[in-house]
Amino acid sequence: MAAAADVKLENLRAAVDKLDQISENEKSGFISLVSRYLSGEAEQIEWSKIQTPTDEVVVPYDTLSPAPEDLSETKKLLDKLVVLKLNGGLGTTMGCTGPKSVIEVRNGFTFLDLIVIQIESLNKKYGCNVPLLLMNSFNTHDDTQKIVEKYSNSNIEIHTFNQSQYPRIVTEDFSPLPSKGKTGKDGWYPPGHGDVFPSLNNSGKLDNLLAQGKEYVFVANSDNLGAIVDIKILNHLIHNQNEYCMEVTPKTLADVKGGTLISYEGRVQLLEIAQVPDEHVNEFKSIEKFKIFNTNNLWVNLKAIKRLVEAEALKMEIIPNPKEVDGVKVLQLETAAGAAIRFFEKAIGINVPRSRFLPVKATSDLLLVQSDLYTLVDGFVIRNPARTNPTNPSIELGPEFKKVANFLARFKSIPSIVDLDSLKVSGDVWFGAGITLKGKVTITAKSGVKLEIPDGVVLENKDINGPEDL
Repeated sequence: MAAAADVKLENLRAAVDKLDQISENEKSGFISLVSRYLSGEAEQIEWSKIQTPTDEVVVPYDTLSPAPEDLSETKKLLDKLVVLKLNGGLGTTMGCTGPKSVIEVRNGFTFLDLIVIQIESLNKKYGCNVPLLLMNSFNTHDDTQKIVEKYSNSNIEIHTFNQSQYPRIVTEDFSPLPSKGKTGKDGWYPPGHGDVFPSLNNSGKLDNLLAQGKEYVFVANSDNLGAIVDIKILNHLIHNQNEYCMEVTPKTLADVKGGTLISYEGRVQLLEIAQVPDEHVNEFKSIEKFKIFNTNNLWVNLKAIKRLVEAEALKMEIIPNPKEVDGVKVLQLETAAGAAIRFFEKAIGINVPRSRFLPVKATSDLLLVQSDLYTLVDGFVIRNPARTNPTNPSIELGPEFKKVANFLARFKSIPSIVDLDSLKVSGDVWFGAGITLKGKVTITAKSGVKLEIPDGVVLENKDINGPEDL
């Protein structure tokens, strides 16, 4: 490392040592992340060495053996499993305070409610004990603690732990923001979900789970409604001793930026758009060459996590994320859990049906999930077989719909969209009850004009710019 970088690191280390809000584990984890960043050890991907993974490496879902028919065999499998939801995100982009997982998704149930109901019904059906772990960030911890109390009577063990809290780095002089008087939450950041592995270990949860005879953790984003326990996948991993499995699914035009799996120098690894040289970005986005993307549903062997964390071997690609806090330019360094795939033995991808990827990132996704396109059965969101098109309609709602409260206020009831191809809404639009949308529908309210769509109308392949078009 160059001398200047050495000095930078030593000054930062001295300043971080004085911060008493975080643990020694967090301090050393942070310093080693920064040290890797400064040494610039990121290896450049050699484009010509990238190979498309074979079916041995990315296994087609329909080639997996069926789950055992015997209930007691299934119970044996499930008793080796833990479900972990990444619960560090806030609902701010959707105009909500508190953890994103407490946004109501459907029938008054939140993401967290649905997750608990799903695991409860699994435990009840097979007489197994699958615990739920929630990885919170310092942003979501207090609220989540209060919320999980309401599940205390359910037949499911819920454990929470926090991911690391790292200081934001002031770009100008490379000092930690909290030592500049920013002692509130603004001075800190959670370093991405790649942190799940060390945090699971540091919290003591990993040792507890291993002591209980648990073998695999199924990690997923708490906002992915499709990420439900799949016994076929678990069965496959246990039988083949795969230490890591990433669920991937075929790309559509909406997913061109998602990370993809490649074979590289004999190992399977994740390729993210940020790692792609500029001249190859369009190729990366093409659906022809890179046909799959990462759903962030990950299955990982617990003993392998223990081994690799203790050896400090999980050196995932660092994602630098520049931000501004009250006019001060800061840097936060993050890692992603999917990038860890290359460090595990016998790691594979499984090419799963699209139904296992149903994320709710915006109110447009909420519209899909609350509509007649889906039904709710035992906490599982199930797609309506009446829709023959395998892809969902594309939904674009204007900024008036961005916040959940505004979105809910503008629909008297959610329209029927089973036969919808695309919907684009802009301006001050209000929907009545019992509306049906089919084909391609565009609704544009002129500036300063309130446009109300009356109850019960059927709009099929319409372009509406005012009440006269209805």
